Amino acid sequence: MAANDTIADMLTRIRNANLARHQTTQVPATKMTRSIAKVLQEEGFIAECTESGEGINTNLVISLKYKGKTRQPLITALKRISKPGLRVYSTRKELPKVLGGIGIAIISTSSGIMTDREARRQNVGGEVLCYIW
Repeated sequence: MAANDTIADMLTRIRNANLARHQTTQVPATKMTRSIAKVLQEEGFIAECTESGEGINTNLVISLKYKGKTRQPLITALKRISKPGLRVYSTRKELPKVLGGIGIAIISTSSGIMTDREARRQNVGGEVLCYIW
């Protein structure tokens, strides 16, 4: 089934896999989902991200991380902010801090997809895609 909002679809698949304590989950591969997965891996929220399949049926296989013997998910919550029906933009001075800096906001800037901290460092604003903590 084709999803209109690939970012929300990706976040929902990760959220559901986390709640079910799955080791991996598959997400349809697009430029946007690849970029978001790369940011999540750099920030330590997911273990690794690989691609499977060919052509139009390419998927990202995302390996999730858990902590402790009780396998508590590292990702507590994922929240979609900017939606196709209501885009949310932020200037470089108004970039959000998620839980006082504990979580991250993923921002789509003219320099690419990055975290709120990286956008502050590069002094750029953009579309606030989602919050993750």
